[in-house]
Amino acid sequence: MASRRLLLATPALWLSRDARAARWPRMVVDGLGREVTLPAPPRRIVAIFSSNVELLAAIGALDAIVGVEDFTRFPPQAAALPKVGGRLGFSAEAIARLRPDLVVMTPARNAAHALSEPMARIGVPVLVITHRDLAQVLGNLRLLGRATGQDGAAEALVGRLEARLAAVATRLAGRAAVPVFLETSSTGRGVFGTVRPGTYTADALALAGGASVFPDLSAVGPAQVSGEAILRADPAAYLLAGRADQLAEVPRRTGFQGLRAVREGRLHLVARAQFLIPGPRVVDGVEALARWLHPGAFAT
Repeated sequence: MASRRLLLATPALWLSRDARAARWPRMVVDGLGREVTLPAPPRRIVAIFSSNVELLAAIGALDAIVGVEDFTRFPPQAAALPKVGGRLGFSAEAIARLRPDLVVMTPARNAAHALSEPMARIGVPVLVITHRDLAQVLGNLRLLGRATGQDGAAEALVGRLEARLAAVATRLAGRAAVPVFLETSSTGRGVFGTVRPGTYTADALALAGGASVFPDLSAVGPAQVSGEAILRADPAAYLLAGRADQLAEVPRRTGFQGLRAVREGRLHLVARAQFLIPGPRVVDGVEALARWLHPGAFAT
């Protein structure tokens, strides 16, 4: 009976593939508002920046990736792929040698400016992904799904992620947000990086039931605050995106012993991959942080 069901299903699968192929070429609009035409489902993708690799892998397009940047570590299989550059810049020649039929990048470290024109000269479509907020991160899954022919997988994934976020929202309904400070970096000279309002990281904090004690940071310039400003803000919880030894150092900083979060032992390590990389793991971060900030909401 199982064999009969398989035989009956196979023609439908062929039809689905044929129907999907018939929708090519297709046009998508990227994060910069550019119309990008894909003549056929891409089979050789160069993905610059780890977030784009993660997004592609999440919708089932990992096997099509043939090149990444130097610091790509997730998924683990991607670390062994050929490298096309890193913090010092990207090589159009190295990309061209991989014979890509699509390059996916983010407009950081001058990548889009440096690579779009060389790729256009050799006829390789370039898709630039931007991720201003969490809604756009989820939208990027759909965008890449359409660009790669993984429409169904992308839509199903977004549906699952949205359902998980909705479940957290239901748990936290009616609960007051906890004033938090999220440290993302330190200069070592009393200045600390943090989250800027209107970003996917700020959205993740809010969805987890937190509220940044610096909601009015400027939209331009570094997202940094002084130690004195943190002391004045006196957060109820202190979050650090980094290592355990860095978190242990917080109470030893001058004046920080008086912080409410330190006095009450409300120091918490969050995973950088879940709050500082715009991909599906942000939802994991929301769930984990919500449980820590509001344990009573998850008691049953």
